Amino acid sequence: MRWLLLGLVFPLLAQDSEIRLVPVASGFNAPTDVQHSGDGSGRLFVVEQSGTVRILRNGAVLARPFLDIQSRVRAGGERGLLGLAFPPGFAGKQRLYINYTDLLGNTVIAMYRVTSDPDVADPTSEQVLLNITQPFANHNGGQLRFGPDGYLYIGMGDGGSAGDPFNYAQAGSSLLGKLLRIDVESEPGQVRIPPDNPFVNVPGTRPEIWAFGLRNPWRFSFDRANADLYIADVGQNTWEEVNYASASSHGGENYGWSAMEGLVCYRSGCTKDGFRLPVAVYRHENGDCSVTGGFVYRGRRSPGLRGTYLYADYCTGRMRTLRHEGGQWVNTTLALSGGLVTTFGEDEEGEVYVANSAGTLARIDGSRAPRIALDGVVNAASFLPGIVAGSLATVFAAGVLDDPGVVSATNLPLPPELAGVSVEVNGMAAPILAVANVKGIEQVNFQAPFGIAGSTSASVVVSRAGLESVPEEIALSRVQPGLFPVVVHNADYTLVTEERPLVPNEFAFIYATGLGPVSNPPDTGAAASSAPLSVSLEEVRVTLAGIPCEVPFAGLAPGFAGVYQVNFRVPSDSPAGLQELIVTAGEASSTPIQVPVL
Repeated sequence: MRWLLLGLVFPLLAQDSEIRLVPVASGFNAPTDVQHSGDGSGRLFVVEQSGTVRILRNGAVLARPFLDIQSRVRAGGERGLLGLAFPPGFAGKQRLYINYTDLLGNTVIAMYRVTSDPDVADPTSEQVLLNITQPFANHNGGQLRFGPDGYLYIGMGDGGSAGDPFNYAQAGSSLLGKLLRIDVESEPGQVRIPPDNPFVNVPGTRPEIWAFGLRNPWRFSFDRANADLYIADVGQNTWEEVNYASASSHGGENYGWSAMEGLVCYRSGCTKDGFRLPVAVYRHENGDCSVTGGFVYRGRRSPGLRGTYLYADYCTGRMRTLRHEGGQWVNTTLALSGGLVTTFGEDEEGEVYVANSAGTLARIDGSRAPRIALDGVVNAASFLPGIVAGSLATVFAAGVLDDPGVVSATNLPLPPELAGVSVEVNGMAAPILAVANVKGIEQVNFQAPFGIAGSTSASVVVSRAGLESVPEEIALSRVQPGLFPVVVHNADYTLVTEERPLVPNEFAFIYATGLGPVSNPPDTGAAASSAPLSVSLEEVRVTLAGIPCEVPFAGLAPGFAGVYQVNFRVPSDSPAGLQELIVTAGEASSTPIQVPVL
């Protein structure tokens, strides 16, 4: 996916009536974590700080605790039973992992087993995996969670007091102030170090460490659709922050504490060099004081909310959303409070829950209508914002396809509705080529109607199941060249590859978008004709390695809807190797693509 998302936006204040809290259970004692077991049972497991785990099933809290280890736990303040994790394949394994503060005040990571009763874990089955000394009573972290790689991740605070007095968060010899990654499933009851952990062979650095520089990562989570990692790290005096690592990360990030707090220096004279800066921050003001991290919503109940990271402030309960779209991070503060928010949870279906210190568990519900992403209506080839009449375009929108995959039109003309989704541009139906959900990114590929030509802007609306998105206003251009990264040898219609490069003097062609009006235009959604051809009315030019190419044809690709074809001759003096190919229509040029030349 070439839709790159970069940058950062500070909090906006918004009243979002589409997001609401629906109470589902109450009466819990200081809930600290909410988990599902992934075994198809539909159960939610609510962790209580005092040392018990309760089961919520079919809306009712079971009378008997799933686990009761109160005699082992030192609870109060930031101590207690703080985290629970079920391994992948729990249904067949019947073991679980917890994070708690022992009677000496230290962090214990332990494994327990379930009894013959699936609703009861054996409190005598403990196998301690890690015991981490805590110098102070606060900043214990507490979250543990299995990553998409099957390893157990553990969030550890810096050991407490204030300001990280021993600099543990930056010390490789300490497990405090870190995100840890260990293998506990290869040999249950034992800890192994994953061989690809980033500091395995670094002298003086503990091999369990995955990332440095955290103050108190109370809650972190993985996006179930794309495996991206979000870490909400509780700040010191001024700033709260959310950190992010993409699924492609190999670990080793340093999130900056205690040199930095949020985006600013905490210690005088610090430099930002080498630190992974947070993607969202907010100040301690209006009562806010401590971030509680949540989840990226991926459920079905509220499709318009998909792709949104949900989190809150503990002190005010003020809910916030974070979205990674439109070239920036959009961080929004809602006019909605969940009470003293202690934790979030996610069920097997991807629905997200929030718990507070009063013992109430609520489900987060949002809009059922599709939601177009910020700057989410783009050229289908270049992914640059804007559309051209008659050309293929893409709209990125949450809530258009529930399950991962691609639904494509099977015939021409293209249908006005596909998979229950339709698109209108300036009130005109836009025929649809495909609806997709790939790694959590949902999109609709459609042809912009020829009838919108002559306007300077377009209003795009996506509908599903009778529910319409908020309109997205987008620039409408006469031309906006974009190139699909596929070049074809004209002689035998094979693809150009490193093994089969372009040859000087041969003819080839490339598929494109946005080359503007054509002669003999077909009906919107219909295939372009081969006799007569639909020829571009703009002057279309091609350069390869900066050298002008002969262009015998540029226009709509015969047999396609909304796609252009540009035929060109490879210059006789074109240099060998990877070269830049650019297509220009009128005064607008495409982004270059790299093409191999013999």
